[in-house]
Amino acid sequence: MGQPVRIAIAGALGRMGRAVALAVEADPALALAARFDRPGAEGEGLVPVDAALAAADVVIDFTTPAASAELAGRAAQAGVALVIGSTGFDGAQLGAISEAARKVAVVRAGNFSLGVNMLMGLVAQAARALPAEAYDIEVFEAHHRRKVDAPSGTALMLGEAAAEGRGVSLSQVARHARDGLTGARPEGEIGFSVMRGGGIVGEHSVVFAAEDEILILSHSARDRGLFARGAVAAARWAAGREPGEYDMQDVLGLKGR
Repeated sequence: MGQPVRIAIAGALGRMGRAVALAVEADPALALAARFDRPGAEGEGLVPVDAALAAADVVIDFTTPAASAELAGRAAQAGVALVIGSTGFDGAQLGAISEAARKVAVVRAGNFSLGVNMLMGLVAQAARALPAEAYDIEVFEAHHRRKVDAPSGTALMLGEAAAEGRGVSLSQVARHARDGLTGARPEGEIGFSVMRGGGIVGEHSVVFAAEDEILILSHSARDRGLFARGAVAAARWAAGREPGEYDMQDVLGLKGR
């Protein structure tokens, strides 16, 4: 057996950071090399970001879009691969991540669950088979009250899968909010409905609604360890990988590279 892959964890004090640490420590192929958090954060074993990058082969990052984009640049300079689970990026932040991926492997996914990634394939298949003139598509998602972006990254991934299945651009058919006199639903629209409350880990459903039947494809997350284990699998895959932008579909071998 070779040397374990050295993992650094960004946002180590957060819920996902703690879950990732447990998943890394449970995997004999990995070593927890460093933990760090926002500047000024205090906690046992935390190190500055530069020290963490110097000690790691791969960084796993579940923080914020701004922090992830900044970290991508620093990881690229240090030659360290990056696994990003943050969501809600703007165009400039995505550009910074793309630039970093010219130098190192970057795995970015809105959801690291095997089940969700399988769901994406089913949604695309259903959207190809069920005609837009007969079936309306609505993406529902629910998360805990502390989540700050909406729709979730996973909901957007599912919307993209539905749009891809129909051969259209999601930006042209998405409806993110309805209020007041909205009029009849346009043919081909892909709608998004959002709930925030309590401690919901993650609920996602894609509804195909016709006049005479309703098809619902759904996924329920029960424990954050699910996402942590997926991120750890992505880190193992990314170690030593050639530079580029990847996602969980690549990690799972669900599409060709």
